[in-house]
Amino acid sequence: MRVVVAGGGLVGLTAAAALGQAGHEVTVVEQASEIRAAGAGIGLWENALREFDRLGIGADVRSAGHEIDAWFFDAAGRPVRPAGYGDDAHRFLFVARPELNVLLADAVGPQRIRLGDRVTGFTETGDGVRVLLESGRHLDADLLVGADGVHSKVRAALVPDSAARPDAGHYAWRAVIPAGAERPEGTVLTVGRDRTRGGYSRLPGDRTMWMVNQFDVGELPGTPRDRALARAHNLAENGWHDELLRMIEATPEDAILENPILLVPELPHWTSAHVALIGDAAHGLSPHISAGGTLGVEDVGVLRACLSATADLPTALREYERRRRERFARVREFSAEIEFAADAGQFARRYAAFSHWMLTTAPYDEN
Repeated sequence: MRVVVAGGGLVGLTAAAALGQAGHEVTVVEQASEIRAAGAGIGLWENALREFDRLGIGADVRSAGHEIDAWFFDAAGRPVRPAGYGDDAHRFLFVARPELNVLLADAVGPQRIRLGDRVTGFTETGDGVRVLLESGRHLDADLLVGADGVHSKVRAALVPDSAARPDAGHYAWRAVIPAGAERPEGTVLTVGRDRTRGGYSRLPGDRTMWMVNQFDVGELPGTPRDRALARAHNLAENGWHDELLRMIEATPEDAILENPILLVPELPHWTSAHVALIGDAAHGLSPHISAGGTLGVEDVGVLRACLSATADLPTALREYERRRRERFARVREFSAEIEFAADAGQFARRYAAFSHWMLTTAPYDEN
């Protein structure tokens, strides 16, 4: 089967590698001139690592990251971990996005990746799909996989009026910097005043990623560093998180990523006879649950399994959509519960419940 994957990010490259491994003729279309990653680092749960094991790169991915044993803190530095959950519910692998995308691109193969172009739309025919490109050219395929993120052109063509919408007042700031004197184990997450959360984690190669996010931010005076630092003070009491404040103060302005958070609205459908949305293109959520990457890789595993189970493409895509929409109905409920946690203790309990559910109900199919 001829497959075009729109988007060369984490989920698109994973899909291309998985479908190529299954024997399909795959082409990735990526608008950038090189494979690179938006963002700094990403947490991956065992659900995602299983799919990378299938691709033969699981060991390399694990070597490129390090395991986080998550503890949550209040703004005074008191650690919180709820009773009733095992260590697995608090552990994940933290990986730098650029290294991860390089591993995935190698698994796909450079000959299958078309850089410097972009999928702008499609036209379905009776027996396939014509994929329209920004260059004015087109590709004919049996299946178009829309993995082109929250601003997906594939989604716009499949579901009109489905543009990503701002999560009003929700912003995130983050950067990767050389590691310093901060604690090597990091802080993972502190829940502070005024709906502010943040912390830092070490990356391989003597680097550290810090992150701060806030809901209901209000006015945003000053530079991105000023704005990140102001929110970080909500996480620091009695000397707790002084190292986070120092890291932000020392970060070059142009190294700080400042992003208003965008959400993809719930869609009436994710598929048609020859088109499927995966990852953020289908279900972009707020990153405060730190599961977007893992959920997108789960999409790949389910799509791969459904395509292997039947030769009838429309049937396979309908089953993929049914299974993923059912799972995401519960994910959205968990996301809302965690967003409105009142304090560090409530956040820790709700997040542990979510991670336990994610791990114990993760889809897995040997097909």
